[in-house]
Order: sequence, then C-alpha cells, then structure tokens
Amino acid sequence: MLVRYLRRPALVASLAAVGVVATACSAFTPQTPRPTPTTFAGIVAELVLAGVGVKNVVAGDPGCDDQRLARTAVSFDASGIDQAAPTRVYLYAFKNAKAYDELRPVVDLCARNYVVDPAAYATVEATPYLLAGPGPWASDFADALRDALERAAVGG
Repeated sequence: MLVRYLRRPALVASLAAVGVVATACSAFTPQTPRPTPTTFAGIVAELVLAGVGVKNVVAGDPGCDDQRLARTAVSFDASGIDQAAPTRVYLYAFKNAKAYDELRPVVDLCARNYVVDPAAYATVEATPYLLAGPGPWASDFADALRDALERAAVGG
C-alpha cells in the first residue's frame, strides 16, 4: 500500500518536470516580429531602388494650411522611369492605421490647393502612408511609386 502512494507523487513530479521543460523550450522558439513601417529615409531608399528620383524635399509641407497634416507631411519632386518631367508629390506618413483612417479624407480636401485638374488627382496608398499629387502620373512611374510605398509600409 505504501508503494502505491509513493508512486503518485513521483508521477506528478515527472509530469510537472515535463511541463516545465516544454514551456521553457517554447520560450526560446524564435518569433518573427511584425513588420513595421519604415522612416522617410527608408521610403526614399525604396523609391530610388524602384527608379524614382527624389529632389527638393520639404518637411512639414502638406500642400495646404492644415496643421494636422503638416505634422505628417513631406513634399518632394519626383521623376523617373516614364515620368520625364518632375512632379510635386506629397507624402503623408501617419503614425498608425487609426490616424490614417481619421485623416485620409482631410488629404483630399487639402489637395484642392495643389491640384489644378481634379480629374488628374493621383494617389498611391499603403497604410499608414499616402502619396498624392497633381497628375496624371505616367503608368510605370505610378506602379513604381506603389511598389516602393508598399515595401516601405512593411519595413522594406
């Protein structure tokens, strides 16, 4: 009878040890971090990699007087690929998807200040980023902007 009682604690201790080892091993399993958006320098690097030239950068320039956008905006002249003439592009880099969703309609209102032909208003969106400007943009150029912005949105 005594042997039967001694076996139970040994069994419980053995099972507990197995549980501790399994938990400890899972703590060392590598976890892939979630991708995070890149910095402005990273965005420019992606644009250049895609064949888009960036010049005349102005931080804090949303294209209008909206201070909410000024905190997120950078404007620059972009050209390359099949876009021979430089075009002014406004980058709005929001801190997260919530800010993007809240301020996205404000960008369209702001664009009325720098877009002459509303039918030619061009945008590329990759949350939390938005590129906007007077268009039309050349087809391959727009594709390069989109590809670069999408890569930047997930950290390159």
